[in-house]
Amino acid sequence: MIPARADIVVVGGGSAGCTLAATLVAERPGRTVVLLESGSGYTGTATAPPEILDAMRLPVGPQSVCTAEYPAILGSRSGAISRGRVLGGSGAVNGGYFVRARPGDFDAWPTSWSFGNVLPHFRAIESDTDFDDEWHGASGPVPVARTPWDRLHPVARAFHEAAVAAGHAPVDDLNAPGPAGVGRVPLNISNGMRMGPALSFLVPALGSPNLTVCANAHVRGIVMAGTAAVGVEVDDGRGIATVEAGNIVLCAGAIESPRLLMLSGLGPADELRRLGIEPVLDLPGVGRGFSDHPEVAVPYRYRGELPDRAPVLETVLHTDELELRPYTAPFADSVPGSGADIPVLGVVLTRPHSRGRLLFDARNPYAAPVVDYGYLKDPRDRAALRDGVASAVRLLTSMRDVVDTGSIGADAAGVDDAWLEAHLGTSQHLSGSCRMGSGDSAVVDDRCRVHGAERLFVVDTSVFPQVPSRGPHATVVMLAQRVAALMS
Repeated sequence: MIPARADIVVVGGGSAGCTLAATLVAERPGRTVVLLESGSGYTGTATAPPEILDAMRLPVGPQSVCTAEYPAILGSRSGAISRGRVLGGSGAVNGGYFVRARPGDFDAWPTSWSFGNVLPHFRAIESDTDFDDEWHGASGPVPVARTPWDRLHPVARAFHEAAVAAGHAPVDDLNAPGPAGVGRVPLNISNGMRMGPALSFLVPALGSPNLTVCANAHVRGIVMAGTAAVGVEVDDGRGIATVEAGNIVLCAGAIESPRLLMLSGLGPADELRRLGIEPVLDLPGVGRGFSDHPEVAVPYRYRGELPDRAPVLETVLHTDELELRPYTAPFADSVPGSGADIPVLGVVLTRPHSRGRLLFDARNPYAAPVVDYGYLKDPRDRAALRDGVASAVRLLTSMRDVVDTGSIGADAAGVDDAWLEAHLGTSQHLSGSCRMGSGDSAVVDDRCRVHGAERLFVVDTSVFPQVPSRGPHATVVMLAQRVAALMS
């Protein structure tokens, strides 16, 4: 049963929502918090869908019951992307990559979010089993570890050795400040289990009488009284109900949070009118100007049979604007139902210049928006990816113990714009669709309060001013933990 009222209603039970809700209850035990998740729920490992526990597999394929699909535009091609739709969100179905944003990434954030200010919260969320120093926490909810050197997958080991031989610096700890280079990936995996914020933060808090978690609860919009958010409309399959709230926090993700703002009359006024929605607040930045990591897949073949039971990524190489990812198995093995049976080395642009936008259908504003990434529009992005593919080919060529070097599906001469388009994908790290800051394009302030609105917050990757130069998972958990502390 969904409560009729709560002090705080959190919309979305992904990584941010689970962290925020659990922290809010812990910070002030007398405060009532309701968490509304549109996907299925569970109360622990015994009742969780088994596919979200196995960290060696990503349940994001076409038949997944743990994800929702959105139409997408990738360069000149149309496609679809999957986002987590289960308690834990995309953090419950990802590869366990838990690498922090770099200190320089926070230069684009308001000054109150400097690296020095966020470091205590990065430490508070984790329990790092490999390092005990000024950069790491030892008692946080999320377990963090790197695959031991003697257990690295052959591809991960060969890649690390090839990168070092090519002159790249070996980096012991990718979560500490320092030079870019090649190193083992910090993973939120424990005994083969993906330990996302739902299991790490939320499940231990379920015993609180002031926390109510409602699964299969689809939020249709925010109830506004003038410019004040006073409740949410929820469809739980038995009808539509209104939950009154002292404060509302959207943690629905970088697609759904801006969509809910738009459906509630908060967004670009011209776009709202085109959709037949009466504007409540003109917020031009909602759903516009987001960034993500384009990823180009360089195919090759193994020299022989290799293990297929390992974390998806164990080592990565970072340069100033690229991340090279030696996946430990073809996606046909790690993503059931994908059918992609050829191994690839991912070339990821971590500091893209191109920007995207969400496209809404005026015939049905409630339909899922099209995610137009805007990839490869900027010539600097195309040039950087071409250089990255050339680096990937050189590294693969030197990995002779595990790579059939005659099978590498790229060469420096043939990597033109058409080749990039044909091999282009996305890392699904969408950020900045409700950006934090000041000015006309900003949607929330430095405490994640929606500009011009009362009692309304957004806390997820949509508020990042731009996509971090590393995967966003650890950073969004930090964000939620810090905002919860600020709200207390």
